[in-house]
Amino acid sequence: MGDEDEVRARVCLTAVAPPSDPWLGAMVAEHGAAPVWSALASGAPPPGPADSPPVEAWGNAARRWRGWAQRSGKVDPDRLLDASAEAGVRFVAPGDPEWPGRLDEPRGSRLCYGLWVRGLGDLRNLCLRAVSVVGSRTATSYGAHVAAELSYGLAERSYTVVSGGAYGIDGAAHRAAHAAGRTVVVLACGLDMDYPRGHAGLFADVARTGALVSERPVGRTPRAPDFLVRNRVIAALTPGTVVVEAGRRSGALNTASHANDLHRVLMAVPGPVTSATSVGCHRLLREGRATCVTGVDDVVEQVTPLDGALVDEGRPRIDADLAPETARVLGALTPEGAGTATVALNSGGDLEGTIRSLGMLAAAGLAERCPAGWRLPGRGGRRGHR
Repeated sequence: MGDEDEVRARVCLTAVAPPSDPWLGAMVAEHGAAPVWSALASGAPPPGPADSPPVEAWGNAARRWRGWAQRSGKVDPDRLLDASAEAGVRFVAPGDPEWPGRLDEPRGSRLCYGLWVRGLGDLRNLCLRAVSVVGSRTATSYGAHVAAELSYGLAERSYTVVSGGAYGIDGAAHRAAHAAGRTVVVLACGLDMDYPRGHAGLFADVARTGALVSERPVGRTPRAPDFLVRNRVIAALTPGTVVVEAGRRSGALNTASHANDLHRVLMAVPGPVTSATSVGCHRLLREGRATCVTGVDDVVEQVTPLDGALVDEGRPRIDADLAPETARVLGALTPEGAGTATVALNSGGDLEGTIRSLGMLAAAGLAERCPAGWRLPGRGGRRGHR
Protein backbone atom coordinates (compact mmCIF):
# COMPACT_ATOMS: atom_id res chain seq x y z
CA MET A 1 0.00 0.00 0.00
CA GLY A 2 1.23 3.48 -0.87
CA ASP A 3 1.49 6.71 1.05
CA GLU A 4 -1.98 7.78 -0.13
CA ASP A 5 -3.50 4.63 1.39
CA GLU A 6 -1.69 5.32 4.64
CA VAL A 7 -2.96 8.91 4.82
CA ARG A 8 -6.53 7.90 3.97
CA ALA A 9 -6.39 5.24 6.67
CA ARG A 10 -5.27 7.82 9.21
CA VAL A 11 -8.13 10.09 8.13
CA CYS A 12 -10.55 7.24 8.80
CA LEU A 13 -9.02 6.36 12.16
CA THR A 14 -9.64 9.90 13.44
CA ALA A 15 -13.34 9.33 12.78
CA VAL A 16 -13.77 6.03 14.62
CA ALA A 17 -11.17 5.66 17.38
CA PRO A 18 -9.94 7.80 20.27
CA PRO A 19 -6.49 9.26 19.57
CA SER A 20 -5.31 8.39 23.08
CA ASP A 21 -5.81 4.62 22.90
CA PRO A 22 -2.31 3.16 23.59
CA TRP A 23 -3.11 -0.30 22.19
CA LEU A 24 -4.30 1.05 18.84
CA GLY A 25 -1.47 3.59 18.74
CA ALA A 26 1.11 0.85 19.26
CA MET A 27 -0.56 -1.24 16.56
CA VAL A 28 -0.44 1.62 14.06
CA ALA A 29 3.20 2.32 14.95
CA GLU A 30 4.12 -1.33 14.35
CA HIS A 31 2.05 -2.24 11.28
CA GLY A 32 1.09 1.11 9.74
CA ALA A 33 -2.35 2.70 9.59
CA ALA A 34 -3.37 1.15 6.26
CA PRO A 35 -3.26 -2.52 7.39
CA VAL A 36 -4.98 -1.63 10.66
CA TRP A 37 -7.78 0.23 8.89
CA SER A 38 -8.14 -2.54 6.30
CA ALA A 39 -8.64 -5.07 9.09
CA LEU A 40 -11.18 -2.83 10.85
CA ALA A 41 -13.17 -2.10 7.70
CA SER A 42 -13.32 -5.76 6.70
CA GLY A 43 -14.25 -7.02 10.16
CA ALA A 44 -11.03 -9.02 10.40
CA PRO A 45 -8.99 -9.50 13.60
CA PRO A 46 -6.29 -6.96 14.40
CA PRO A 47 -3.01 -7.45 12.53
CA GLY A 48 -0.48 -9.36 14.59
CA PRO A 49 1.64 -12.53 14.77
CA ALA A 50 0.07 -15.63 13.25
CA ASP A 51 0.21 -17.44 16.59
CA SER A 52 -1.53 -14.64 18.56
CA PRO A 53 -4.64 -15.67 20.54
CA PRO A 54 -8.07 -15.05 18.97
CA VAL A 55 -9.43 -11.54 19.48
CA GLU A 56 -12.31 -12.90 21.60
CA ALA A 57 -9.73 -13.72 24.29
CA TRP A 58 -8.46 -10.16 24.49
CA GLY A 59 -11.13 -8.87 26.87
CA ASN A 60 -11.62 -5.12 26.86
CA ALA A 61 -9.35 -4.68 23.83
CA ALA A 62 -11.60 -6.99 21.84
CA ARG A 63 -14.66 -4.94 22.77
CA ARG A 64 -12.95 -1.75 21.69
CA TRP A 65 -11.88 -3.33 18.40
CA ARG A 66 -15.40 -4.52 17.62
CA GLY A 67 -16.81 -1.07 18.41
CA TRP A 68 -14.36 0.61 16.05
CA ALA A 69 -15.11 -1.97 13.37
CA GLN A 70 -18.84 -1.25 13.64
CA ARG A 71 -18.26 2.50 13.25
CA SER A 72 -15.87 2.00 10.32
CA GLY A 73 -18.75 1.15 7.99
CA LYS A 74 -20.08 4.69 8.32
CA VAL A 75 -16.81 6.36 7.28
CA ASP A 76 -16.29 7.51 3.69
CA PRO A 77 -12.83 9.10 3.47
CA ASP A 78 -13.59 10.94 0.23
CA ARG A 79 -16.74 12.47 1.67
CA LEU A 80 -14.94 13.38 4.89
CA LEU A 81 -12.05 15.04 3.04
CA ASP A 82 -14.45 16.92 0.73
CA ALA A 83 -16.52 18.20 3.68
CA SER A 84 -13.31 19.26 5.41
CA ALA A 85 -12.05 21.13 2.36
CA GLU A 86 -15.36 22.98 2.09
CA ALA A 87 -14.90 24.11 5.72
CA GLY A 88 -11.33 25.26 5.01
CA VAL A 89 -9.85 22.33 6.95
CA ARG A 90 -6.94 20.18 5.77
CA PHE A 91 -5.50 16.91 7.07
CA VAL A 92 -1.82 16.76 8.05
CA ALA A 93 -0.28 13.32 8.52
CA PRO A 94 3.14 12.19 9.78
CA GLY A 95 5.65 12.66 7.00
CA ASP A 96 3.85 15.66 5.48
CA PRO A 97 5.94 18.87 5.13
CA GLU A 98 3.56 20.58 7.57
CA TRP A 99 3.75 17.86 10.24
CA PRO A 100 5.35 19.25 13.46
CA GLY A 101 8.67 17.53 14.07
CA ARG A 102 8.19 17.40 17.85
CA LEU A 103 5.39 14.85 17.40
CA ASP A 104 7.96 12.45 15.94
CA GLU A 105 10.10 12.37 19.07
CA PRO A 106 10.28 8.96 20.81
CA ARG A 107 7.66 9.82 23.40
CA GLY A 108 5.48 11.58 20.86
CA SER A 109 5.45 8.98 18.09
CA ARG A 110 2.10 7.51 19.10
CA LEU A 111 0.44 10.77 19.99
CA CYS A 112 -1.72 11.27 16.92
CA TYR A 113 -2.92 9.45 13.81
CA GLY A 114 -2.94 12.88 12.17
CA LEU A 115 -4.06 16.46 12.74
CA TRP A 116 -6.89 18.45 11.19
CA VAL A 117 -5.73 22.03 10.59
CA ARG A 118 -7.56 25.26 9.72
CA GLY A 119 -5.79 28.54 9.02
CA LEU A 120 -3.25 30.16 6.73
CA GLY A 121 -0.25 29.47 8.97
CA ASP A 122 2.02 26.49 8.31
CA LEU A 123 1.76 24.31 11.42
CA ARG A 124 5.32 23.00 11.36
CA ASN A 125 6.69 26.49 10.88
CA LEU A 126 4.47 27.86 13.64
CA CYS A 127 5.76 25.27 16.09
CA LEU A 128 9.47 25.75 15.38
CA ARG A 129 9.66 28.35 18.15
CA ALA A 130 6.66 27.96 20.39
CA VAL A 131 5.57 27.97 24.03
CA SER A 132 2.31 26.63 25.48
CA VAL A 133 0.49 28.99 27.86
CA VAL A 134 -2.43 27.44 29.77
CA GLY A 135 -4.53 28.01 32.84
CA SER A 136 -7.90 28.19 34.47
CA ARG A 137 -11.13 29.04 32.62
CA THR A 138 -12.19 31.02 35.68
CA ALA A 139 -9.20 33.32 35.52
CA THR A 140 -8.77 36.23 37.88
CA SER A 141 -7.86 39.69 36.61
CA TYR A 142 -4.33 38.99 37.87
CA GLY A 143 -4.09 35.76 35.89
CA ALA A 144 -5.51 37.27 32.69
CA HIS A 145 -3.04 40.16 32.98
CA VAL A 146 -0.05 37.86 33.48
CA ALA A 147 -1.12 35.56 30.62
CA ALA A 148 -1.49 38.53 28.29
CA GLU A 149 1.86 40.04 29.29
CA LEU A 150 3.69 36.74 28.84
CA SER A 151 2.04 35.92 25.52
CA TYR A 152 2.52 39.37 24.03
CA GLY A 153 6.17 39.36 25.04
CA LEU A 154 6.74 35.89 23.63
CA ALA A 155 5.04 36.79 20.34
CA GLU A 156 7.20 39.94 20.10
CA ARG A 157 10.23 37.65 20.27
CA SER A 158 8.90 35.46 17.44
CA TYR A 159 7.55 32.68 19.66
CA THR A 160 4.20 31.17 18.72
CA VAL A 161 1.86 30.82 21.69
CA VAL A 162 -0.07 27.53 21.83
CA SER A 163 -3.16 27.09 24.00
CA GLY A 164 -6.57 25.45 24.12
CA GLY A 165 -8.96 28.19 23.02
CA ALA A 166 -11.03 28.16 26.22
CA TYR A 167 -12.32 31.12 28.18
CA GLY A 168 -10.04 32.59 30.85
CA ILE A 169 -6.28 32.18 30.58
CA ASP A 170 -6.38 30.52 27.14
CA GLY A 171 -8.36 33.36 25.60
CA ALA A 172 -6.14 36.03 27.15
CA ALA A 173 -3.04 34.26 25.82
CA HIS A 174 -4.42 33.86 22.29
CA ARG A 175 -5.59 37.47 22.00
CA ALA A 176 -2.31 38.94 23.22
CA ALA A 177 -0.18 36.66 21.04
CA HIS A 178 -2.32 37.39 17.98
CA ALA A 179 -1.92 41.12 18.58
CA ALA A 180 1.88 40.87 18.52
CA GLY A 181 2.53 37.79 16.39
CA ARG A 182 0.98 34.36 15.91
CA THR A 183 -0.82 31.73 17.93
CA VAL A 184 -2.08 28.15 17.59
CA VAL A 185 -5.40 27.00 19.05
CA VAL A 186 -5.78 23.29 19.88
CA LEU A 187 -9.46 22.31 20.03
CA ALA A 188 -11.32 19.23 21.22
CA CYS A 189 -13.96 19.31 18.45
CA GLY A 190 -14.21 19.41 14.69
CA LEU A 191 -12.81 22.60 13.21
CA ASP A 192 -16.06 23.41 11.42
CA MET A 193 -17.54 24.51 14.74
CA ASP A 194 -16.46 27.12 17.26
CA TYR A 195 -16.26 25.94 20.86
CA PRO A 196 -16.71 27.94 22.92
CA ARG A 197 -19.09 29.88 20.68
CA GLY A 198 -18.06 33.16 22.27
CA HIS A 199 -14.60 32.75 20.75
CA ALA A 200 -15.81 32.47 17.14
CA GLY A 201 -14.42 35.92 16.29
CA LEU A 202 -11.11 35.14 17.98
CA PHE A 203 -10.77 31.87 16.06
CA ALA A 204 -11.49 33.63 12.76
CA ASP A 205 -8.76 36.17 13.55
CA VAL A 206 -6.28 33.45 14.49
CA ALA A 207 -6.92 31.56 11.24
CA ARG A 208 -5.67 34.54 9.20
CA THR A 209 -2.09 34.25 10.48
CA GLY A 210 -1.90 31.19 12.72
CA ALA A 211 -3.70 27.86 12.90
CA LEU A 212 -6.46 25.94 14.65
CA VAL A 213 -5.73 22.27 15.26
CA SER A 214 -7.75 19.21 16.27
CA GLU A 215 -7.48 15.45 16.23
CA ARG A 216 -11.24 15.30 15.64
CA PRO A 217 -12.78 15.46 12.15
CA VAL A 218 -15.39 17.98 11.05
CA GLY A 219 -18.84 17.44 12.50
CA ARG A 220 -17.53 16.15 15.82
CA THR A 221 -18.88 17.92 18.90
CA PRO A 222 -16.70 17.91 22.03
CA ARG A 223 -17.29 15.59 24.97
CA ALA A 224 -15.84 16.04 28.44
CA PRO A 225 -13.01 13.46 28.00
CA ASP A 226 -11.95 15.08 24.72
CA PHE A 227 -10.62 18.16 26.50
CA LEU A 228 -8.23 16.07 28.58
CA VAL A 229 -7.13 14.15 25.49
CA ARG A 230 -6.34 17.30 23.51
CA ASN A 231 -4.20 18.63 26.38
CA ARG A 232 -1.41 16.23 25.49
CA VAL A 233 -1.23 17.80 22.02
CA ILE A 234 -0.88 21.26 23.58
CA ALA A 235 2.04 19.97 25.63
CA ALA A 236 3.62 18.02 22.78
CA LEU A 237 3.73 20.81 20.19
CA THR A 238 6.16 22.99 22.15
CA PRO A 239 9.37 22.55 24.16
CA GLY A 240 7.83 24.22 27.21
CA THR A 241 4.49 24.84 28.93
CA VAL A 242 3.63 27.71 31.28
CA VAL A 243 0.77 27.25 33.76
CA VAL A 244 -0.42 30.75 34.66
CA GLU A 245 -3.33 29.88 36.98
CA ALA A 246 -4.74 26.51 38.00
CA GLY A 247 -7.17 25.51 40.69
CA ARG A 248 -6.91 22.31 42.67
CA ARG A 249 -8.63 20.30 39.91
CA SER A 250 -7.93 22.48 36.90
CA GLY A 251 -7.57 20.91 33.47
CA ALA A 252 -4.33 22.89 33.17
CA LEU A 253 -2.80 20.45 35.67
CA ASN A 254 -3.60 17.68 33.20
CA THR A 255 -1.64 19.57 30.55
CA ALA A 256 1.18 19.95 33.07
CA SER A 257 1.24 16.18 33.65
CA HIS A 258 1.52 15.57 29.92
CA ALA A 259 4.40 18.06 29.71
CA ASN A 260 6.22 16.17 32.47
CA ASP A 261 5.53 12.81 30.80
CA LEU A 262 6.85 14.11 27.48
CA HIS A 263 9.98 15.54 29.16
CA ARG A 264 9.03 19.10 28.19
CA VAL A 265 10.00 22.08 30.34
CA LEU A 266 7.19 22.86 32.78
CA MET A 267 6.87 26.34 34.28
CA ALA A 268 4.36 27.86 36.70
CA VAL A 269 3.51 31.42 37.70
CA PRO A 270 3.08 32.01 41.44
CA GLY A 271 -0.04 33.82 42.61
CA PRO A 272 -1.51 35.18 45.83
CA VAL A 273 -1.54 32.56 48.58
CA THR A 274 -5.18 33.47 49.18
CA SER A 275 -6.23 32.70 45.59
CA ALA A 276 -7.94 29.38 44.87
CA THR A 277 -6.93 29.70 41.21
CA SER A 278 -3.23 29.56 42.13
CA VAL A 279 -3.40 26.45 44.33
CA GLY A 280 -2.44 24.20 41.42
CA CYS A 281 0.52 26.36 40.42
CA HIS A 282 1.81 26.42 43.98
CA ARG A 283 1.52 22.65 44.20
CA LEU A 284 3.55 22.21 41.00
CA LEU A 285 6.23 24.48 42.42
CA ARG A 286 6.19 22.88 45.88
CA GLU A 287 6.54 19.37 44.42
CA GLY A 288 9.42 20.46 42.18
CA ARG A 289 7.56 19.57 38.99
CA ALA A 290 7.67 23.10 37.60
CA THR A 291 10.12 26.01 37.48
CA CYS A 292 8.96 29.35 38.84
CA VAL A 293 8.63 32.05 36.17
CA THR A 294 7.46 35.62 36.68
CA GLY A 295 8.02 37.21 33.27
CA VAL A 296 8.83 36.62 29.63
CA ASP A 297 12.61 36.68 30.22
CA ASP A 298 12.25 33.76 32.65
CA VAL A 299 10.27 31.75 30.08
CA VAL A 300 12.71 32.44 27.24
CA GLU A 301 15.62 31.45 29.47
CA GLN A 302 13.98 28.09 30.16
CA VAL A 303 13.12 27.18 26.56
CA THR A 304 15.97 28.77 24.60
CA PRO A 305 18.39 25.82 25.06
CA LEU A 306 15.67 23.60 23.62
CA ASP A 307 14.26 25.65 20.77
CA GLY A 308 17.18 25.35 18.38
CA ALA A 309 18.01 29.05 18.47
CA LEU A 310 21.69 29.45 19.40
CA VAL A 311 24.61 27.37 20.59
CA ASP A 312 28.36 27.84 20.70
CA GLU A 313 29.84 30.80 18.83
CA GLY A 314 26.42 32.13 17.94
CA ARG A 315 25.71 29.38 15.41
CA PRO A 316 22.13 28.10 15.22
CA ARG A 317 21.57 24.44 15.91
CA ILE A 318 20.04 22.52 13.00
CA ASP A 319 16.89 21.53 14.85
CA ALA A 320 15.16 18.23 14.10
CA ASP A 321 11.94 20.18 13.63
CA LEU A 322 13.23 21.74 10.41
CA ALA A 323 12.55 20.17 7.03
CA PRO A 324 15.84 19.01 5.42
CA GLU A 325 15.80 21.73 2.72
CA THR A 326 15.15 24.44 5.32
CA ALA A 327 17.88 23.03 7.57
CA ARG A 328 20.39 23.27 4.70
CA VAL A 329 19.41 26.89 4.07
CA LEU A 330 19.84 27.67 7.77
CA GLY A 331 23.27 26.05 7.70
CA ALA A 332 24.27 28.27 4.78
CA LEU A 333 23.52 31.52 6.61
CA THR A 334 26.25 33.55 8.28
CA PRO A 335 26.22 36.40 10.83
CA GLU A 336 27.57 38.74 8.13
CA GLY A 337 24.81 37.98 5.63
CA ALA A 338 24.63 36.98 1.96
CA GLY A 339 22.30 37.43 -0.99
CA THR A 340 19.50 34.97 -1.71
CA ALA A 341 21.25 33.54 -4.77
CA THR A 342 24.42 32.95 -2.74
CA VAL A 343 22.46 31.23 0.03
CA ALA A 344 20.76 29.02 -2.59
CA LEU A 345 24.14 28.11 -4.12
CA ASN A 346 25.76 27.33 -0.76
CA SER A 347 22.80 25.24 0.41
CA GLY A 348 22.58 23.26 -2.83
CA GLY A 349 18.98 24.27 -3.49
CA ASP A 350 17.07 26.20 -6.14
CA LEU A 351 16.13 29.85 -5.80
CA GLU A 352 12.39 29.29 -5.33
CA GLY A 353 12.87 26.71 -2.57
CA THR A 354 15.48 28.90 -0.87
CA ILE A 355 13.13 31.88 -0.82
CA ARG A 356 10.41 29.72 0.72
CA SER A 357 12.79 28.36 3.36
CA LEU A 358 14.08 31.83 4.21
CA GLY A 359 10.52 33.00 4.76
CA MET A 360 9.90 30.13 7.17
CA LEU A 361 13.16 30.76 9.01
CA ALA A 362 12.39 34.48 9.30
CA ALA A 363 8.93 33.76 10.70
CA ALA A 364 10.52 31.40 13.23
CA GLY A 365 13.07 34.02 14.29
CA LEU A 366 16.02 32.03 12.91
CA ALA A 367 16.90 34.39 10.03
CA GLU A 368 16.60 38.10 9.34
CA ARG A 369 17.03 40.51 6.47
CA CYS A 370 20.10 42.73 6.32
CA PRO A 371 21.74 45.08 3.79
CA ALA A 372 23.66 42.14 2.30
CA GLY A 373 20.54 39.97 1.98
CA TRP A 374 19.91 37.40 4.72
CA ARG A 375 21.82 36.63 7.90
CA LEU A 376 21.62 34.87 11.25
CA PRO A 377 19.89 36.93 13.97
CA GLY A 378 22.21 38.75 16.36
CA ARG A 379 22.47 38.08 20.08
CA GLY A 380 20.29 39.94 22.54
CA GLY A 381 17.95 41.34 19.87
CA ARG A 382 14.20 41.57 19.62
CA ARG A 383 13.82 37.87 19.07
CA GLY A 384 14.97 37.06 22.55
CA HIS A 385 18.21 35.21 21.80
CA ARG A 386 20.41 35.03 24.83
